[in-house]
Amino acid sequence: MVERQIARRGVRDPHVLDAMRTVRREAFVAPGMEEFAYEDGPLPIGHGQTISQAYIVALMVEAAEIRPGNRVLEIGAGSGYAAAVMAQIAEKVISIERHAPLAETARDNLAKAVVSNVDIKVGDGTAGWPGAAPFDAILVAAGGPSVPASLKTQLREGGRMVIPVGDADTVQTLLRITRTGADSWDEEKLGAVRFVPLIGAEGWTEDGRRSASSHVPAQNSGKTLPQMVAEVAEPLPDIESAEFGKVFDRYGDRRVVLLGEASHGTSEFYRARAAITRHLIEHHGFNIVAVEADWPDAAAINRYAQHHAGRESEEPPFTRFPTWMWRNTVVEGFSHWLRTYNATGAGNNVGFYGLDIYNMRGSIAAVLDYLDEVDPEAARIARERYGCLTPWQRDPATYGRAVLSQGYRDCEDEVVAQLRDLLERRLDYEAQDGASFLDAAQNARLVRSAERYYRIMYYGGAESWNLRDTHMFETLEHLLDAGGSDAKAVVWAHNSHIGDARATEMGKVRDELNIGQLCRERFGDGAALVGFGTHTGTVAAASDWGGEMEVKRVRPSHADSYERICHEAGVPRFLLDMRRDEALRRRLMDQKLERFIGVIYRPETELMSHYSDAVLPRQFDAWVWFDETSAVTPLGPEHRRDGVPDTYPFGV
Repeated sequence: MVERQIARRGVRDPHVLDAMRTVRREAFVAPGMEEFAYEDGPLPIGHGQTISQAYIVALMVEAAEIRPGNRVLEIGAGSGYAAAVMAQIAEKVISIERHAPLAETARDNLAKAVVSNVDIKVGDGTAGWPGAAPFDAILVAAGGPSVPASLKTQLREGGRMVIPVGDADTVQTLLRITRTGADSWDEEKLGAVRFVPLIGAEGWTEDGRRSASSHVPAQNSGKTLPQMVAEVAEPLPDIESAEFGKVFDRYGDRRVVLLGEASHGTSEFYRARAAITRHLIEHHGFNIVAVEADWPDAAAINRYAQHHAGRESEEPPFTRFPTWMWRNTVVEGFSHWLRTYNATGAGNNVGFYGLDIYNMRGSIAAVLDYLDEVDPEAARIARERYGCLTPWQRDPATYGRAVLSQGYRDCEDEVVAQLRDLLERRLDYEAQDGASFLDAAQNARLVRSAERYYRIMYYGGAESWNLRDTHMFETLEHLLDAGGSDAKAVVWAHNSHIGDARATEMGKVRDELNIGQLCRERFGDGAALVGFGTHTGTVAAASDWGGEMEVKRVRPSHADSYERICHEAGVPRFLLDMRRDEALRRRLMDQKLERFIGVIYRPETELMSHYSDAVLPRQFDAWVWFDETSAVTPLGPEHRRDGVPDTYPFGV
C-alpha cells in the first residue's frame, strides 16, 4: 500500500512513509471490512463517516509538515487511523469527533494499537480546542464551506492547517493555510478531494445549509477555467468538411499519431479518427493504420484495402463480442476509402492492421493456413504444438482457469518454439510470399502473447494489462520496422491505451503502462497523443461482458471532471492543444476526474465504474472535444453493397 498507493503518487516525507508503514490499517476499519483495509479508497465506519483513503491521509499529513515534538489538532477522529499515523511523528495529537460512539470506537482502536499520545474529545470541531492551543498543525478531515476563523487563530505562527473547502454535495479543494503573523495567513491550493461535510457552528448545518457564522469567501476576480479553455480552444469545422483534417496538419511530421476515444461506441470519435487519418495519409505520407482490434480480423480489411484475394474462413471477421466496435458503418466506409485510395497509386500503399491480443483461435488458424501453403511439414509440427491449446480455443478464458488448476504450463514453450521456427525460416518464406509472411509471423507472436495473457489474467493486477499493451506496442514496432524508415502510423485505440499511463491512476497507483507511454519513451516528440471526450449523448454499449448491444444515454459529465470544464467552455467542437497556452496548461495540471467508457457502460454506477483521476496535459498532447455525441451504427443486412461478396471484408 505504501509503495504503490502513496510513494508512487509523490508522497516523499520519510516521517510520513515510516508512520504509514507502522500503523496497521486493518485495526481501524469496521468489523467485516478487514479484507478491504488496504484497497485504494475510503471505507464506511458508521454514522455517515468514512476512514479516509490512505493516500489522502498521507498527503494531508505531509502537507501539514508534522515533525517530532509538534502538537497537532485533528478535526474528525473517525476510527482513529489518521490520529494513529500522526502520533507516530508528533509529540501530542488532540482529535475532536462530534459523534460520541465514534469517539469511543476511536479510543478503543488506539488502545488496542498501543497508541498513548492521542486524546479524543467529543465536540464541535469547527470551534477547535482553544484550551490546548496553539498548535503546530491542524488537519480537518471534513469539507467546510470556508476555513473556520476559530481554527485559524489556534495555529501557532508558522503553523499549517490542511482543510478541504467547497460545496458539501460536490468536490472540494484541499487548502494549506500557513499562519504568517498575528493577523495574516497564506493560502495554497493542493488539488481536488472528496470529504464528508464539516458540520458545526462555522461549517454546515445538519440539513446541508451554510451555518450562520461561517465566513463566505470572496469571489475570484480572475478568469474561470472554462473561460480560459474557451479562449484557447480551436473550434473545429464539421467532421465531413475538408477543412476538418487540416487542423491536424501540425502532427504531419510525426512518426506515430495516436487517436483515442472515450468510449468504444461513439460515432463522432470514429468519424473524426477516419477524417484525420484520411488527411494524414493523403497529405503527409502515413501508410499504416493500426487499430485496437484482433490481427486476424483486421487482416480481412487489410487484404480488401490492398486488393489481395480473400481467404476462406470458418467465420467472418469481427463476429465476436463486441461486434459493433469494428463492424460498424464508419469502419466499413473507411475500408472502402482505403481500397479506392490504394487503387489510385497516388502514394504509398496503406495497410490496416490489428494490434490486439484476444483472437487466439483465429491467430492459430492463420499460422496453420500459411504453413500449409509454404511448408506442409512445418504445418504438421505446428499442429502438434498448438494441440495443447485446442480444447480451449473457443473459450480462452477457460484455458486460464485450467492452467491454474491443472498445471498446463508446457504450452508457452511450445508456442515460443513455433514462433522461433517460423522466424528462422524467414528468408525462405519471404522469397515465396513476403506480405503473407508478415501476417503469419505476427499471428505467431500473438499466439505466444495470448497464451501468456489468458494464463495470467486470473491472477489479476497489472501483469495481464501490461502484457496486452506491450504486445500491442511491439506489434506497432514490427509494422514500422517492416515498412522501413519512411513508415508512419496512425493508431486508433481507447484513451486508456493511448494516453500516457503515468499521468493517470493506471501508472501512479496500479503500476500499469500503455501504448501511449511506450510510444513517448520510444519516439519522444515523434509521437503525438490525441485524446477524445464528450459531455453527453448516446453510446453503443452492453451492460455486461458478452451481452447484447444497447443504445444507452450518457449521463452529463461529473462536476469535478475535465469533461465538465470543457462543457462549460460552451464550444460544441474543438481541439485543445496542450502546448498552446502555458497559463492554461498550469491550471489544467490540477488532478481531476476523467470518464472512461469501454464496451460496457453502467450509468447507474458511473462514478465508480467509469471515472478515474488523471492529469490531462500530461496524459495527452491534445484533446478533441464533442459536447454531444451519438452511438455508432452497427452493420446489418441493410448495409450490404451490390457487387461485393457479403463476407468480404464484412459478413452482413
